Amino acid sequence: MDIPFNKPYVGDAEREAVAEAVQQDVLHGDGPITERVQERLQDWLDVEWALLTTSCTHALEMVMMTLDVGPGDEVIMPSFNFVSAANAVVLQGGTPVFAEIRPDTLNLDPAAVEERITDDTVAIVPVHYGGVACDMEALLALEEKYDVAIVEDAAQGVDAYWKGWPLGTIGDIGCYSFHDTKNVTSGEGGAFLTDDDNIAKRAEIIREKGTNRSAFYRGEVDKYSWVDEGSSYIPSDLLAALLEAQLDRRDEIREKRKQVWTTYRENLRPLADEGLIELQTIPEYADSNYHLFYLRTNTPEERDELLAALKENGIQATFHYVPLHSSPYGRETLGCTVELPITQHCSETLIRLPVYPQLADQADKVAQEVDSTVKSVLGKSTFRAA
Repeated sequence: MDIPFNKPYVGDAEREAVAEAVQQDVLHGDGPITERVQERLQDWLDVEWALLTTSCTHALEMVMMTLDVGPGDEVIMPSFNFVSAANAVVLQGGTPVFAEIRPDTLNLDPAAVEERITDDTVAIVPVHYGGVACDMEALLALEEKYDVAIVEDAAQGVDAYWKGWPLGTIGDIGCYSFHDTKNVTSGEGGAFLTDDDNIAKRAEIIREKGTNRSAFYRGEVDKYSWVDEGSSYIPSDLLAALLEAQLDRRDEIREKRKQVWTTYRENLRPLADEGLIELQTIPEYADSNYHLFYLRTNTPEERDELLAALKENGIQATFHYVPLHSSPYGRETLGCTVELPITQHCSETLIRLPVYPQLADQADKVAQEVDSTVKSVLGKSTFRAA
């Protein structure tokens, strides 16, 4: 087999959309296509404000600016996470505080979060890992109890839901990614979501290099000027055009990914029943977008052996995050001393299988190859023999 880990799902519709956008008079950001896509996101997600950004990373940076995070402030997040949220805090002079995850979903454990809350905590950043919702009910209770902000890192959560609510719209602010590894893509891109007018108006200024130019274009001021800190976080209308075409295919994309995910699950369930592997859990409150499919082995050694065998058999499976608390920057620069055994073990035993729409017709063959490889590698493992 020759199965790459990821393939962006783009075709004629996306190419035509970008070609048409090139012909318009506006190529920069916040042009007519950007405005149209933002309005579409607002309508679909039932959210007051949706601001397109150049990446989810930049949306998270905007978040920390709008919340006035600074020296002495702490922001709690999972260590099993991409570096963007932690970097956004560090860039503002704040301190990322890493909390333990649940072994079933790899999402933040609310009980562990509460243990990490101090008088310096200003925000909690839940990450909806793999498009599966965190326990938002418990996290929202912590928000109310301790008067902290909830910022959803929903980079992987586009078109996924918690009790029917779109991920990214439940907390005070949500952030999306439209990177080409995500379900819906603009190549590179993101979004900043909120229902809070005060947060949104400041975010709009930060996004526009610290100026009130957007207010000027709306006729709210007679000239625009530098009024706050900020940077250039606005994507080109060309990227918005690609995203718009992707949003047109959102249901198709989700259904094909679901087909791949479900086929894997059905084929590999017996291996989990035998104890050879563990599979992802989707709680009743979560409606996944099937962003990724992962399995976990019993030991790191088994994971490494299985990864090598899968790649040898033509399936480009891969691991995921190195925990931030145990990374060189976390240990050496931030001075992290916290021990997170669940995070560490999950990181060291996790394997992600390829999931993208083009695999819908091949998923059964891929699953059979994975099944055969697992039996060959793990069925004879020293762990199982013990």
